[in-house]
Amino acid sequence: MKRINIGILAHVDAGKTTLSEALLYKTGQIRKLGRVDHKDAFLDTDSMEKDRGITIFSKQAKIKTKEMDITLLDTPGHVDFSAEMERTLEVLDYAILVISGTDKIQSHTRTVWKLLKHYNVPTFIFVNKMDLVGANKEEVLSELKGGLSNECVDFSVLFDNDGVKSDKKNEWEEEIAVSDESLLEKYMETGALEEKDISKVVSQRKVFPCIFGSALNLEGVEELFSIIEKYTSCPKYGDEFGARIYKIGHDVSGKRLTFLKVTGGTIKVKDLIEYTDNRRSENESDDTENTIAEKIDQIRIYSGEKFEAVDEVCAGTVCAVVGLTKTQAGMGLGFENNERETILEPVLNYQIFFPDNITKNQMLQNLRVLEEEDPKLNVVWNEELKEIHVQLMGPVQIEVLTHLIKERFDISVSFGEGSIVYKETVAKPIEGVGHFEPLRHYAEVHLLIEPGERGSGVTVASSCSTDILDLNWQRLITTHIEEKEHKGVLTGSGLTDVKITILTGRAHQKHTEGGDFRQATYRAIRNGLMKAKNLLLEPYFSFEIEVPKENIGRALSDMEQNFAKYNSPEFIQINGEEWTRLTGKVPVSTVTNYKSVLNEYTSGRGRISLNLEGYDICHNPQEVIAERAYNPEMDLRNTADSVFCAHGAGFVVPWAEVENYMHLDYVYQGGELNYSGYGDELENFDLQAFTALSKRKEEEKRKFEKMNSYEVDAQLQSIYQREFGMNKDDMLDYERKKWMKKNKSDDNKVSTVKVKKDRHGNPIYKKNKEQILIVDGYNIIFGWPDLYELANTNMDSARDKLLDELANYQGFKHCEIIVVFDAYKNKNNPGKHNMYHNINVVYTKEDEKADTYIERKVNELKDKYNITVASSDGLVQLTTMKFGALRLSARLLKEEIEAVCCNGMEQYRGSSDE
Repeated sequence: MKRINIGILAHVDAGKTTLSEALLYKTGQIRKLGRVDHKDAFLDTDSMEKDRGITIFSKQAKIKTKEMDITLLDTPGHVDFSAEMERTLEVLDYAILVISGTDKIQSHTRTVWKLLKHYNVPTFIFVNKMDLVGANKEEVLSELKGGLSNECVDFSVLFDNDGVKSDKKNEWEEEIAVSDESLLEKYMETGALEEKDISKVVSQRKVFPCIFGSALNLEGVEELFSIIEKYTSCPKYGDEFGARIYKIGHDVSGKRLTFLKVTGGTIKVKDLIEYTDNRRSENESDDTENTIAEKIDQIRIYSGEKFEAVDEVCAGTVCAVVGLTKTQAGMGLGFENNERETILEPVLNYQIFFPDNITKNQMLQNLRVLEEEDPKLNVVWNEELKEIHVQLMGPVQIEVLTHLIKERFDISVSFGEGSIVYKETVAKPIEGVGHFEPLRHYAEVHLLIEPGERGSGVTVASSCSTDILDLNWQRLITTHIEEKEHKGVLTGSGLTDVKITILTGRAHQKHTEGGDFRQATYRAIRNGLMKAKNLLLEPYFSFEIEVPKENIGRALSDMEQNFAKYNSPEFIQINGEEWTRLTGKVPVSTVTNYKSVLNEYTSGRGRISLNLEGYDICHNPQEVIAERAYNPEMDLRNTADSVFCAHGAGFVVPWAEVENYMHLDYVYQGGELNYSGYGDELENFDLQAFTALSKRKEEEKRKFEKMNSYEVDAQLQSIYQREFGMNKDDMLDYERKKWMKKNKSDDNKVSTVKVKKDRHGNPIYKKNKEQILIVDGYNIIFGWPDLYELANTNMDSARDKLLDELANYQGFKHCEIIVVFDAYKNKNNPGKHNMYHNINVVYTKEDEKADTYIERKVNELKDKYNITVASSDGLVQLTTMKFGALRLSARLLKEEIEAVCCNGMEQYRGSSDE
C-alpha cells in the first residue's frame, strides 16, 4: 500500500476546501458533502473559518483505499496566512495546486508555485470552476504553460471514452516523453510509455499533470484521484529515527500538540525524544540552549476534528504527539536538522494595546503561546519603549488575532497603526572584527560580510583552515551567526541577503569559553556593518491590475507615483469588452490603500491583486532613516565595540579603533583573501629541532632545579667573581633583595640595594632607572612544564599562553617587556616586531638566534634601563650578565609572575571594596 502525504494549495476563493471535501466524499471518507458557504465543511472546523468562509489553520484528513493511504493537508489560501501554508511544504510528498478556471493564474498563485519549486514538491494541477461562464479550457491551459511551466500537461485525454488510442493520446505521450531525454529515447524505440516512467517524471517535477473540472459539482474529482493513484510513488525511508515538525497546536482541553512527519525509523508511545531548546529569554541578551529529553505520552492520527490514538507510527506518517513541551515549528528531531530559512516573512509591524489590569509580562506569555503555533507572528518586546509589537502579514490577520486572543485568554486587545518592517543589507564586501577579552576570557573573530541574492536571507560559509582555528570553534561561530536576527546600523532593522564567511579567529587554550565566541561574533558583525556601505530594503508587492481600456492612463500614472516597476500593458478581452492588464512590483508602503482608489476611478469595475514579492532597495531611504533616528553607537545591546585586556583588566575599544588593537591581521585585502601572514610564526619554530636539544637542556634544567631559589652553581660563581667582583654571598643578597622582597615599589621609589650614607649617617637614596624585562620566549616555553606539554600539541597556543601571562604581569608591574622568539631558519626572513596587548614581541631575522639578539639588545639598553633577562640558558645568562643585566630562570620567572599577579589582584579587590 502506498503511503503519501498530499497538500492542497491555492489562491483564496479558488475552491481548495471544496475540492478537499469532494475528494473525501468521492473516496467514501465522509457521507455528507459539506460546503464552505453552508459553514459545514469537514475541514473548516474553527468558528472564525466558518464565519469568514476561508481556511486559516492547516488541517489534515485521512483517505484510505485498497491501494492508497493518503494524508490530505488542507492549507490556507489567503495571503495573510500563507506562512501557515509554507510550513506544511517540507512534509509533503506531493501537492495539488487548485486554480480557478475563471480567474486563472493570480499573483498569489505564482508565489505558491515558487514555493513548490523551492521545496521541490511534485505537483498536480486541478483547474476548478470550469462550469462557470468565461472558463475556457484552451485559454487556461495556454496560460498555465506560459505563466507556470511549459511542462503542464493535460491528463484529461486518459478518460476519453472512444475505446481506441486516439491521436490526442499519441500527442499526450509525446508531450510527456520530451520532458526527459532518456524517456524520449525509450519512447522513440518502443512507441509507448509505461506507468512507472510517467510516475518518475512526475516525481522529478518534469511533468505537471492537469485535470479540469468543478469540485462543487464533483466533476473531474474522480479523474484527479485516479491519476494520483497511478502516477505517485511512495518515498523511501531509512531505519534511523528522524522527524520534521511543521506545526504546534493545542486541543480543546489545552494539551500541547506537536504535529510532525516521521522521516525515518519509527516512533512509539513512551519513546524518549532528545532535542535542543534554543528559545530566547525576554530578560537575557543571549539565547539559552538546553538539551531536553522528553517522553512521548500519546500519538494521534487526526482526520478533521477527530483523532485516533495509536501506539506506534512508521516513517512517512504525519501525526501529532503529546508530551513535547519546548518544540517549535521547523525543528528537526533525530537525524533531521532544523529547517532552512523560510521565504515568506511578515512585512507590517503593529503595537498591541491591552487592558491596564493585564501586566506586560502576562501579555507576553500569552502571545508566546500563539507564537508557538504561528512562528511568523513574530512577537517583539521593545525594551527601549517598553512596548509589545507583533509583525504580521496583513490586516485580516489582525482581525483573526484579536478574536483568537479574546477566545483563548479572554483579553480584549487593539492594535496601533501599522508600520513597515524594513530590513538592511550591504552593498560591498567588508571584513568585520570582534574581540572579547575581559580578564580570563578570550576570543577574536574575523568575518567577511558580502551582498547575497535577494531573498537569500543570511547564509554562512568558512574559508578558515582548521590549522588556524579549530573546527569546534568555527562551528560555534556559525551557530552564533544563525541563532538570532542581527540588527543593521541604519535603522536597527534586521540584517538580510548577506553571505557571512568565517575568515579567521583565535581562541585561548585555557581561558576561552563558548560565550566568548558569541560576544566576539556579534561584535564582528556589527563592526563590519559600521564600516560597510549599507542599504535599506523595503517589502514589495507583485501586483496585477485589470481596468477598462479607458482607465489605463490613470493606472500607469498612479503606479509611477507609487514608485512601481511595471511591465508593458497587456490588452485583453473580458466578456467582449477591451480591458488592460498591468503587472509589476510596487513598494508595500505606497499601495496599502490603493484598492479603494482603484474602485473610485473605475466605478468599482477595476481589480487589483497584491502579493508579497519580497524585499528590494527602499525607494525613500533617507526619509525612513531620519524618521527612525536610530543611533547604532548608543545601542549597547548590539555594540560594535570590542573588549581587550591590559593591566590585569578589560577595557573597551571603540569600533573604529579595533584594527589598532586586534591580534590577527586582516584577511580580506583588495577583493581577495590573503592568508600569507598566517602560519609564519609556526614555521618560524622548528619543534623537532628544538626538542632535539632536550637531552642537553634537561641535564642543565635538573641542575638548576636542585639549587636554592636564587643560588647559582660554583662554576658560575667563579666567573661572576672574576667578571664583576662579586662573591657568592654578594650575589645572593643582591638578587634576593631584588626579586624575593615583595615590596610595593614603583618606578618613582628608590632602590634598597647598596644603600650609601652621607657624612651625618643619613641614607643617600638614588632613583631607579626604568625597568625592562627581556624574555627568551622558546626557552621559557621549554622550561615551563605546562607550556612544554602544550607546545607538543599546538605551538601557537603555547606562545599565546606565555604572552597572556606576561601581559597580565606587565599590567601590575608597569615595566617594559620584550619577548624574543627564534625565527632564524626562515629564508629571506627580515624579522618581525609587533605588539601583543601591552608587550613587545620580536621574531628574529634570518641567521640571527634569540641569544644573539638578546645580547645585542642588552648592550644597547644597559645605560638607560635596569635590565633583567628571563632564560634558563646558561650561555644567555653569562653573556647578558656580562653587561650588567640580572638573570631570572624559567622557574623563578614563573614564581615571580604568580606572586606579583596574586598580590596585585588582592590590592585590586581591596580598592574595589573600598
